[in-house]
Amino acid sequence: MALQKGDFILIDYTAKVKETNEVFETTSEETAKKEKLYKEGEIYEPKLVVVGEGWVLKPLDESLINMEVGKAATVEIPPEKAFGPRDPEKIRRVPLKQLTAKGVTPAIGMRVEYNGKMATVRSIGAGRVLLDFNPPLAGKTLVYEVTVSKKLGTNEEKIAALIHRRIPMVEAEKFKFTLQEKTLTIEMPEDTFYVEGVQIAKRGIALDLQRYLPKIAEIKFVETFKSEPKTAAKPEDKTETQAETKS
Repeated sequence: MALQKGDFILIDYTAKVKETNEVFETTSEETAKKEKLYKEGEIYEPKLVVVGEGWVLKPLDESLINMEVGKAATVEIPPEKAFGPRDPEKIRRVPLKQLTAKGVTPAIGMRVEYNGKMATVRSIGAGRVLLDFNPPLAGKTLVYEVTVSKKLGTNEEKIAALIHRRIPMVEAEKFKFTLQEKTLTIEMPEDTFYVEGVQIAKRGIALDLQRYLPKIAEIKFVETFKSEPKTAAKPEDKTETQAETKS
């Protein structure tokens, strides 16, 4: 059965540049390691997408409507529908010393910031650096190999997925929540207490839930701090006490 706009789905995909077959993004840890894209701390897992909401590139989003759960599909996206054509006017030579003065030692292929804009180092020589301010994938045809691994049906599945989307570094199973009438109460696990930006994440969760599950009128986040159990004082050693008294 084909998907519809507004469906909550999990997708696995690997994205390549058609011209070079170079993989630039994947949800598979195995593929990331094979293609030397693996980053320590990166989370490799199926990606949550609400169909039609623009959470992925528009042409890919539009193609999801025609996909079926469990069936692999290939989506080809031309440059004009991806990151646009490559603009020669966005390539500039700048003095090398302007980068080294900021503590940057450029290398070919490196992404650097220059005058508030990100650029890719294309070449280095004669005291100058060639910077390309085009998006890295500009002018490229992209190929996505996609499989819709699951369609989320229940509100409980959708709530859990929206929470995990904002705080992916904590296992989804550690979040406990209850939905009573129009009030959702989310118990935050201890693992989240010291996550950087957790307050912003909670705000994002609330906004997502109110948008995609509008019947929820109130959202509560509960953080419970438990005191450490007190260690019982050791009884005094009578032998030592008596010895001290006699002396």
